[in-house]
Amino acid sequence: MIHPNETRHQGDRFLRPLLGATNPSTQAQGTTPGSFANRTKIGGPLTFSSPDTPGMPEVSSLTAWDFLPQGAKSSPITQLEHARLGNITDQMKRVAEREPHLTAAQVRDEVAAGRMIIPANTVHLSYKLDPMCIGRASRTKINANMGASPVSSGTEEELEKLRWAERWKADTVMDLSTGGDLDACREAIIRDATVPIGTVPIYSMIIGRKLEDLDAEIILAEMEHQAKQGVDYMTVHAGVLREHLPLVKNRLIGIVSRGGSLLAKWMLHHNKQNPMY
Repeated sequence: MIHPNETRHQGDRFLRPLLGATNPSTQAQGTTPGSFANRTKIGGPLTFSSPDTPGMPEVSSLTAWDFLPQGAKSSPITQLEHARLGNITDQMKRVAEREPHLTAAQVRDEVAAGRMIIPANTVHLSYKLDPMCIGRASRTKINANMGASPVSSGTEEELEKLRWAERWKADTVMDLSTGGDLDACREAIIRDATVPIGTVPIYSMIIGRKLEDLDAEIILAEMEHQAKQGVDYMTVHAGVLREHLPLVKNRLIGIVSRGGSLLAKWMLHHNKQNPMY
């Protein structure tokens, strides 16, 4: 238990929260998920796992480390590939600086275990991106959404939104533009952003064509194009499947996700499975 007057830092590094404590909250104000988590080591298979979730299977003793393929790449590209080979990248070191309760080795281990990501496209890194992480062992992150519509805003206005999002400490930003010059706007945002930039590629896929005309070639070409621009992460709406459609047709507010509703329409038209799945 952490007592009110107890200092929770050591030198210049803050200690990570207790695991399995009776009451890990600072002033005994209540329990947290940490109250019920297994005691373990960051990077191990049981990190922040809960043993008491009804109906759930026993926690696996395996992590992504155990699934490293034979003949793994000798020239890794992604953070995951580096981590699974035991490498600590410059991006992992920077994440550890920004997550004072973690060391660079712990960041590597969490990435390798599949519980942490560092959304850092190498193209964006060549501009102004300051690497950060999202994961179970990291601090909570906040995303800011922005985007131009066919009737409002443009590249300069979106860059101004980006500056405000960064000023107020958004950890990531999503460009949800649906109108104007999407390509030029996205390019400008990526070149100017110090935070990871995400997109919803299907918004660009349907510019200048009918939704029903989408096929695997078009989908993959747009995603590859945006990756080459420097997009750090993408929303692909893989969760809504054809078998789910009868379950949502009578919902009062329908499918609230624009990308999900577009793909639902595509599935109804073609009578095929979600192409993102």
